[in-house]
Amino acid sequence: MSPEDLLARLVTEARQDMQRRRALITQDALERAIQAHTPKDFIGALRRPGRLAVIAEMKQRTPSMGVLAEEYNPTRLARAYTEGGAAAISVLTHMASFGGRPEHIEAARFATELPILRKDFVTDSYEVGEARATGADAVLLIVAALEPERLAELLRVTRSRGLAALVEVHDEAEVATALNAGARVIGVNNRDLRTFNVDLGLTERLRKAVPLDVVLVSESGIRTVEDARRMREAGADAILVGESLMRAEDPAGRIRELAAA
Repeated sequence: MSPEDLLARLVTEARQDMQRRRALITQDALERAIQAHTPKDFIGALRRPGRLAVIAEMKQRTPSMGVLAEEYNPTRLARAYTEGGAAAISVLTHMASFGGRPEHIEAARFATELPILRKDFVTDSYEVGEARATGADAVLLIVAALEPERLAELLRVTRSRGLAALVEVHDEAEVATALNAGARVIGVNNRDLRTFNVDLGLTERLRKAVPLDVVLVSESGIRTVEDARRMREAGADAILVGESLMRAEDPAGRIRELAAA
């Protein structure tokens, strides 16, 4: 399966599950849940001058790595991530390929006051409102999965809902698209969608294309303290780390090590 086919499959799976969930709740009930959560400052949490912020990610499995946690407990993970000093928490909510669901945000929110990012293949404004309704403070928007006009529209919806957006890019053209759409937080995915290889040099190369007043997050492939230090020295404000935390015996200690890089 080509990277384009994989992305298309993941987006289709996300849309199908969204339609299933959408049929289970009225718009009035959704709006009440949205208003019940006061969003936290995701962007502010990532700005730590002189220090590297860690977005600690939780996910039960991935299409490429398989099962990461046989006993997946978002509440317990959120407590550990908070104890370790994470700046924010990322929760995978894609069910078919990652074993996630929006309820995992609610479980994490029960255990932490940190900002929470909803990590999914978001293409519909409903998913933005749903993110806030479950306790999230930010959503992931992937440039490769959205037409430029759709990206700009979803960013407007995100702001209107009081949330932040982490806009994910993979090359210079996507950085330009993200900035033109009004992105205030850009995430560089170091994983090449064409080969699935990870190259931390991508963050280093794209740093100069991202204005200093835009928060830069380096995603994927950051496993060691040396990797984290390299990203900090490249100018990243934050790193998003998932696999190494999910596999760590002491995720809180692991976060402390990475944040001190």
